[in-house]
Amino acid sequence: MHRQIRALLDAGHEVTYVAPFTDCNVTPAPGIRAIDVPRALGAHRGRALRAVRGALRRGTEDADLLLVCDLASLLRLPRRRPVTVWDVRDDASGPWAAGSFPGPRLPRPLLRLAESRAEHRVHLILADASHRERFQLSHPVVPRAARVPERPPRPPAGGRVVHLGRLRADGGVAELVELARRLAPYGIRTDLIGEADPAVRPAVRDAQRAGLLDWYGHVPDRHATRMAEGALAGLALPHDLPGAGRAVPAKVVEYMARGLPVITTPAPAAAAVVERTGCGVVVPFGDVDAALRAVLALRDDPVRAADLGARGHREALRHHNWADHAGGFVELLEGWAATGAAPAPARPRPLPA
Repeated sequence: MHRQIRALLDAGHEVTYVAPFTDCNVTPAPGIRAIDVPRALGAHRGRALRAVRGALRRGTEDADLLLVCDLASLLRLPRRRPVTVWDVRDDASGPWAAGSFPGPRLPRPLLRLAESRAEHRVHLILADASHRERFQLSHPVVPRAARVPERPPRPPAGGRVVHLGRLRADGGVAELVELARRLAPYGIRTDLIGEADPAVRPAVRDAQRAGLLDWYGHVPDRHATRMAEGALAGLALPHDLPGAGRAVPAKVVEYMARGLPVITTPAPAAAAVVERTGCGVVVPFGDVDAALRAVLALRDDPVRAADLGARGHREALRHHNWADHAGGFVELLEGWAATGAAPAPARPRPLPA
C-alpha cells in the first residue's frame, strides 16, 4: 500500500486493492477502490480462500493488469483476467513460512511445481536477487526497500527495544519474551509490533498480561515504522533454519531506515549487512544472555548507539530506499500492461555446473 500502490497512484493510475481491511482494522486509503475479503489465518482459512477468486474476478473486470503478492492468490486466479504479475516475496515452501503462508499446506514438491508453472504463465518480479535460484527463467528484481527519510531520525533512546513484523516460533518469539522478562528490571520496555501466529499467540498474550512487554498486533506500515523510531534497538532473532536468511529481512531494512541499531542472529543476509556497515550487533542463535548484554551495552553507551543508528540510516538511504526503485517498478508494470500478453517463451538460464 505505502510503496507499490502509492507509486502507481502518484503516476496517475487507478488502483483496486483486494485486502482484509476489516479483519486488520485498517481503513482503505483515499484514492483506491477497496474490495474487502476475510483474512486467511491459522486453521480458519477456508472462507477467506474461497472468497479470493470472486474478489479477484470483480476487481479485474476493467483492469489492465493484475498484481498478486502471494501464492495462495496465484492459485485462485480467475480464468478471464488481464496481464498478471506475481510479486515473489518470501519462499512459501521454506520451513520458516509454514506457519504464516496464507494458503494450502502443500508439500514442498507441489509448491515448487506451482512456482515452475507460474513463471511460464504470468510475469514475475522478485523482491530479492536470492529468489532467482528458485526459477529457471530470468526475472527482474524490484527490491523490498523502505521509505527512508532524507534526514536522520532522532537518535536511539534508552527506554525501549522494538520488534517489527510477524511473530513466529522460528522467528524467535520465545527469545523475545525471555529477553523482555530480563530487560524489565532495568526499566527497558519491549514493544512487539505485528501479528502473531496462532501457535505463539498465547505466550505473547500472557507476557503482555504479566507486564513484561507491549504487544500491539497488526499496525499499518506507516504507523509501525513511526512507532519504532527512537527505540534503543531493533530486534531480529530468527532461528537457524536450512535455506533461510538469504535475503535481508524487511524488518532489518526498516530498522536501518529509522536509525535504530540492529541486534540480529547470524542469519546470513542480515548478519552480512550488519557486519559490513557496522550498524548493529550479531548475537548467537538462541542466546538471550548475549542479546541482553547487547541491549545493555547500547543503553550504557548512547554515543555508540547513535553512531550505529546513523550508519544504518546512511546504508538504507544509499541502497534500500524505495524512492530509488518506485519509478522503475511503475515503468515495468506499464510495459507489461501495454503488451496485453502473457510472458513470451524464453530460454532458461544455464544451471551452474
